Amino acid sequence: MRKLVFSIAAVCALSASAAQPNDTVNAGLYRLFSPLTFYHNVSANMLAINSMNSDADEAVDRALMNVYLNRPDLVEATETQLQESGSLREDIDMPIAQTVELAEQVAPMPDEPEVVPAAEVEVTKPKFWTKKGDGFLQFMQNYVSDNWYKGGESTYSLLGSLTLEANYDNKGKWKWDNKLEAKLGFLTAKSDSLHKWKSNEDMLRLTSKLGLQASKRWYYTLQLLAWTQFSRGLKSNDHRTYSDFFSPFNLNVGLGMDYKVEAFDKKLTGTVNLSPIALNYRYVDRTLFPNQNSATPKDFSWFPSRHGIDNEEHYKLDPGSQITADLTWKLNENVTWKSRFWAFTSYERAEIEWENTFQLKVSKYITANIFLYPRFDDGNAPDDDLGYWQFKEYTSIGLSYNF
Repeated sequence: MRKLVFSIAAVCALSASAAQPNDTVNAGLYRLFSPLTFYHNVSANMLAINSMNSDADEAVDRALMNVYLNRPDLVEATETQLQESGSLREDIDMPIAQTVELAEQVAPMPDEPEVVPAAEVEVTKPKFWTKKGDGFLQFMQNYVSDNWYKGGESTYSLLGSLTLEANYDNKGKWKWDNKLEAKLGFLTAKSDSLHKWKSNEDMLRLTSKLGLQASKRWYYTLQLLAWTQFSRGLKSNDHRTYSDFFSPFNLNVGLGMDYKVEAFDKKLTGTVNLSPIALNYRYVDRTLFPNQNSATPKDFSWFPSRHGIDNEEHYKLDPGSQITADLTWKLNENVTWKSRFWAFTSYERAEIEWENTFQLKVSKYITANIFLYPRFDDGNAPDDDLGYWQFKEYTSIGLSYNF
């Protein structure tokens, strides 16, 4: 290795001393600085008797031969391989001329693919409120001739009903149910010489319940009930007024729990409310239900208790407890039973109401109804036959509509 380094250093020194400022560098020196290659003429020059090479070329040959003999592993290629790879191009300095052809007509642009619009993402606000309603208008007619062998009389009646509901449920813990019910019916009979029309069904009622969920079906509930009627309550051939708008008016507030009913594959649905703490407020707007033919207009002997309120008083406040059940049972595709049960007790008096409506669907817009309504109230004077019990019933057919 020392001989190799010495030889290369001697060649470089010889070349530097031989070169003059205006002389060109010997072209053979490139072999020392290019990748190490085995040249054929190196051995030939070394064995020649009379060499025509310059001193610098001979020094390069000796240096290369020394490498070939001592470090053949440094040789990367042979002269034969270089010749096979080709020679250097001499036309790279020549400018490249580009041939440009001008078209007489521009080719049409290809149709761009239609951009498929991105899928629209619609974000809807949760629907917490649900609203629904139903109503019907029904007519009843009964005709009996004057000479009918069993007697009787002709009657005509018209009944209308409307129910509206607006219920809130935040799909979490809170719910708020609201129901407004209105019923009004009129009856005419030839036997009544005092009244051309009188009401046979008259009710305006609001039910509102605010609930906080306690478990899957139970809710802590604050319930409000308010009800009155539209028109005067009359009896056949009787000039006295038994009830009127806001006479009475009932406002009931109860605190308790509400149970959500779902049974028989959800054919029976509804709620049952238990309010151990309740307060019932009853108001009568009329101080006196007048007896127009009475010489003593403040004589209440004919009506000893005005809906449980003492004479000449306007209101009564009763604390107590109550239970309310509002259920709908779809017996089959055509028959539905709607039932409402309400009972209140002040532990001195009690009121019980049980409304039952059996609805028969004749067609999409025609239904027949059977209404049964037993009632108990020991706040009024008892009847000789029924005692404190009262009863109402009717059957009707007519138009109905749900929305």
